Amino acid sequence: MTGLARLFSALTALCLLAAAWILLAPQPRSPAPIPRVPPLTVPLTGPVDHIVIHKSARRMTAFRDGQPLKIYRVALGFAPAGEKRRQGDGRTPEGRFTIDRVNQKSAYHLSLGLDYPRPQDRARAAAEGADPGGDIFIHGQPNQRPDGETLPGDWTAGCIAVSDAEIRELYAAARIGTTVEILP
Repeated sequence: MTGLARLFSALTALCLLAAAWILLAPQPRSPAPIPRVPPLTVPLTGPVDHIVIHKSARRMTAFRDGQPLKIYRVALGFAPAGEKRRQGDGRTPEGRFTIDRVNQKSAYHLSLGLDYPRPQDRARAAAEGADPGGDIFIHGQPNQRPDGETLPGDWTAGCIAVSDAEIRELYAAARIGTTVEILP
């Protein structure tokens, strides 16, 4: 019986040591909470001051004061991987841009123009003996399509396309001067 009592005492001491270790050991910090983003179906209301586009995820997020407001699925240029190098390459440019014009009479159901090409885009293209291209927009679907129809896949010449309903939301919420960040 004394052997059993020793075993019980040893197990009790081991449990107490383990409990002390758990209580006294440094705890890992929990990561910062991820901001909650409303579902895709919630309408965008009020102004936006920043838009982030993740090309590889085909995702665009509208922000106000650093808080995400809505996420959109997007279509890109027909060859979207990589940085836009020249007109006709089918790539969507990467970098930080500003909405510098709006177009109610766009061929693609409303559009928000980006300030591409920037001076560095022009210089790079000139060094390569190429035309950098231009007229990069966030826009809706081609006007010839019925409202509500969305073309599948990446089909633009380098722009960012959303549905007609979504561009109406963005067109109402974004202003000239809104920043747009396009990431790989």
